[in-house]
This record gives sequence, structure tokens and C-alpha cells, in this order.
Amino acid sequence: MAMKMIGLREIRKKKGYSQLKVAMDLCISREALSYYENGKRSPDLEMLVLLSNYYGKSVDYLITGHESGESRD
Repeated sequence: MAMKMIGLREIRKKKGYSQLKVAMDLCISREALSYYENGKRSPDLEMLVLLSNYYGKSVDYLITGHESGESRD
């Protein structure tokens, strides 16, 4: 079962990027990005690292919406 990546959608929206822009920048389909954001499909490790580098955020953040060790109040 795929995991919904809470931070992935959050950071994209904070940066004001459309799914199409991100997908084109990363050479993936918009549908694939949508599936990752909605938990219909999980990205492989290579894609997780690519997304992490693209947004300048940790993999933890992309998955949970919080940085590792950050308070989750």
C-alpha cells in the first residue's frame, strides 16, 4: 500500500508550483506526481532523492510534512 506524502503537496503549494511544472522539471508525468501526493503510488528511492533535492527538503519532510526532530504540536 502506498503512503500519502503530506509534505510533498505542501511544499509544492508553498512554492507556488503547479503539478505540471514540477512534473516537467523532473521528467515525470503529472499523473505520477499526483499519485505520489495522494498516496496512490509510492516513489522509489531514486525519485525520493530527486524530489528532496528539487525542493531542498528532507525525505522526512516530504513524507510527513515535518523535519526530523521537529516538534509536531
